[in-house]
Amino acid sequence: MSLDLEHIMNVLPQRYPFRFVDRVISFNEGKREITCIKNFSMNEYFFSGHFPGNPVVPGVIMIEAMAQAAILLFGALKPDVAAQKPDFFLGRVEAKFKKPVYPGDTLVIEATAAKILDSSGIVEAAAKVKNGVCAQTTIAFGVKINT
Repeated sequence: MSLDLEHIMNVLPQRYPFRFVDRVISFNEGKREITCIKNFSMNEYFFSGHFPGNPVVPGVIMIEAMAQAAILLFGALKPDVAAQKPDFFLGRVEAKFKKPVYPGDTLVIEATAAKILDSSGIVEAAAKVKNGVCAQTTIAFGVKINT
């Protein structure tokens, strides 16, 4: 299975400037885990206001990046469902933030499926920079196939 940019664009409903996964660097079907990256440049739209003079990636952007990694993991584990272009609904998010992320950082997102069904999932994810954990989350989501 190829998880290239075309696959990312086909599975994720988000588009620029709200797509926060640049690349999938690994997928392990047996372990039910995926690793993705997002490169943050100083040109990101949110850095101009968060915060002037001390730009940091907003926590909600890190959560969204981890949620998008969860969608890609779901799509890789359930390709028949993902091919139907379902809607994804965020259910519950439990997040812990440990360190800030700055312009120029590469965020490495490691997501593991705790439970995946055709209509929902629970994914645990960690966002890291240089092997240090910046944020962790457990994301529960629903999947609705459009008929």
